[in-house]
Amino acid sequence: MEVSSLDAYGLPQASQRSHLNASVLLEPDTSGEAMRLEEQQPNSAIVQDAVSATPTERLQPLQNEAKAQLWKIFGSTFITIFLAELGDKTQVATLLMSAESHSPWSVFTGAAIALVTTSLLGVLVGHWLSSRVSPKTLDRFAGVTLALLALWLLLDVVRM
Repeated sequence: MEVSSLDAYGLPQASQRSHLNASVLLEPDTSGEAMRLEEQQPNSAIVQDAVSATPTERLQPLQNEAKAQLWKIFGSTFITIFLAELGDKTQVATLLMSAESHSPWSVFTGAAIALVTTSLLGVLVGHWLSSRVSPKTLDRFAGVTLALLALWLLLDVVRM
């Protein structure tokens, strides 16, 4: 059977799908003539799934992969930021403010909103930069900036 037209999903048009019951495999032998290998019935469950699956069912593996990728990005971001923020000056400041004010929920709410806002600014500026500057340039800029900050902190320590 020669299939001349396929639908949007790469399957034969509905009028041609009934002809998928059997296929003949031909392969040239060493003399160059085509020889019949076997007549084979395709696995009817696989063919039926491919033909009758809805677009949503066909997209399900891609959606699962996208969800897994999003969770991977979320997890690595959470762990990175959580570990970077442990014991830093922001945590010490919130600890002291909470102890002084005796109002831990107010301090928590203020600190949480401030951290979310600074994170939002970082994400928005990072997204804006990524659309205008190549990743390689961003990496170099970040490296030079961090090296300069390290040098500045080292000079500050030496002067003390």
